[in-house]
Amino acid sequence: MHTLLNTLYLTTDGTYIHLDGDTVIIEVPDQDKVKIPILHLGAITCFGRITVSAALIQRFAEEGKQISYHDFTGRFKARVVGPTKGNVLLRISQFEAYSDHALTTSLAKRFVEGKLWNARNIIMRAARESGESDASAELKSIGQKLRHSLNHLDSMENQGESADRSLDTIRGIEGEGTKQYFSMMNHLIKVDSTEFSFQNRNKRPPRDPVNALLSFGYSILANDCVGAVEGVGLDPQIGFLHTLRPGRPSLALDLMEEFRFALIDRVVLNLINRRQISKSDFTQRQGGAVEMTDEARKTFLTTYQERKSVEVQHSLLEKSVPIGLLPHIQARILARRLRKEIPEYTPYLWK
Repeated sequence: MHTLLNTLYLTTDGTYIHLDGDTVIIEVPDQDKVKIPILHLGAITCFGRITVSAALIQRFAEEGKQISYHDFTGRFKARVVGPTKGNVLLRISQFEAYSDHALTTSLAKRFVEGKLWNARNIIMRAARESGESDASAELKSIGQKLRHSLNHLDSMENQGESADRSLDTIRGIEGEGTKQYFSMMNHLIKVDSTEFSFQNRNKRPPRDPVNALLSFGYSILANDCVGAVEGVGLDPQIGFLHTLRPGRPSLALDLMEEFRFALIDRVVLNLINRRQISKSDFTQRQGGAVEMTDEARKTFLTTYQERKSVEVQHSLLEKSVPIGLLPHIQARILARRLRKEIPEYTPYLWK
């Protein structure tokens, strides 16, 4: 049996959400009240000016559920969580692993391996769907370059590099592979290029509709990954691939690498290619920032939740699981690696 508690996404300014016994009450201006049993909710994610009652905040904290706050672009602002309940021995193992050059390098490589493998999977699928065309040839060329990047990762074993140099090499491979993947984005977009033209990945702020969608989705995914690593008792700030910075959930960002393209980009591309979203769903702010409308955010979040409910085969578990549980499953596999219960961390490779 799978347990996939729902995340409640609130996107309308002026929404007030509060608790009545064991029921969550949602009051949206000029709309009927919505009631949801609290046992059906695993988290609440708020965008913009949302008011949450103190009683609901306390109840969620007591039950280990998360409330997070984001701006309208999806950028994370704050989280409300209860007391830390994770296994302190696991966190000690995590801290020790960070000081272990061989283990840190191995984990960083696995995260990048998962990201580039899944990027190549998307590229090669698009190449097959493009038939014998110029686009197919270009996609296959990038797929080959991503294969070379994966081979480069494998060839790094036992080269005797310092910890910093090894990680810099891994990050360089990841950066180049990501650049190659995004160079093909326009070939993955099937609608009129004048509506959704993609030049390069840009953020803070995003300056075109595609980047606005990607940034929004990545922010939501990062929040899900924070919940996944905290759920198994790990510290989300102590990562291995991403550098440590105060307030940065480096481990959650490590974990989300293997899900970025196959989960968020798939949602973005489906919304665009199926014309579920159009250029009119975006507004341009002074200074060039592009933001999604309230309706666009709702459409994205509905599609994202539907995607998370789809079941896929997990090779290590040898059974089908909902996509929404994958970050939690991978966090548990990572915890087992840090406790030295298994010899290697295996990223989730999409088929």
